[in-house]
Amino acid sequence: MITPGLIDAHLRLDRAFTPPFAHGVTAVAGVAADLDTASALGETGLGGVTYLETRCEDEARWEREGRDQLITAIREVDHPGAVGIAAHSPDPMVMEDLAILSRTFGLRLHIEPGRHPIAFLDEVGALGYGCHVAVSGPLDESDRKLLRIRNTVVAISSRFAAEGLLDSGNLIAFGTRTGGDPLAVARALSHGDSPHERHDLDRILVEAVTAGGARALGMAEGPHRIGCLSQGGRADFAVFDVEADARTAYTALLHEGPGRCVAAFVGGRPRWHTGKGAGATRGAENTGEAGNGEARRLA
Repeated sequence: MITPGLIDAHLRLDRAFTPPFAHGVTAVAGVAADLDTASALGETGLGGVTYLETRCEDEARWEREGRDQLITAIREVDHPGAVGIAAHSPDPMVMEDLAILSRTFGLRLHIEPGRHPIAFLDEVGALGYGCHVAVSGPLDESDRKLLRIRNTVVAISSRFAAEGLLDSGNLIAFGTRTGGDPLAVARALSHGDSPHERHDLDRILVEAVTAGGARALGMAEGPHRIGCLSQGGRADFAVFDVEADARTAYTALLHEGPGRCVAAFVGGRPRWHTGKGAGATRGAENTGEAGNGEARRLA
């Protein structure tokens, strides 16, 4: 089965980060605590957005040095892809200024709303198309409704965090936080009393790991869109050792796909395949032209 590349919509990075190509992941929302970590992600060949994390504790420190440090880091990060802001400050005034900075520079925001109420994030203009939130616990109905109104994608990482989201019509994606297989995270939420209910839910879950992740990263539209296989989009795709027809494709991928990715391509270039692991990136570069041609035919 050939699928769009999977997207991990919440992944904390470190300098020893291992790209999750083996899970079919081709793009991530990577949260980096420093410039070196942010730059290291660009060397892996992964797509997505690198979010520079800001945890400045108070407004005085932010005014004194925090703002200038962040602006400098945005300008200096050695990364070929998109750069955003992980707005994780506990100070409300800093959060408001970060929302302003994101709009001023046209940068995406990554927010963990446990630090601030959803209503506050809306008041300071943080929510909307340019932002996605990563939740660690359930949201109440008023929060889910506000996020729906603002078309803000919610990245969920567990059954506990997903409570109420699958039935409320919110835009969702999946994140692993520490790395791993987002398809396996989605599989943990699959249930249903009838085959029809299971099929519909499985479709929603698979689309959340692909198209939903692309929406979270602001990459679901335009000439370099990801999360889908379509003419004109970027050729990010994965191959899974799973057999199915159109009727059973979503369920088969969700329940049989985790652990059975055999190849991953980013921008038409082979990055990983079974048997060579991380070293396949180097070996596959020798067949880059063939890979690009194949990607064009498939996507």
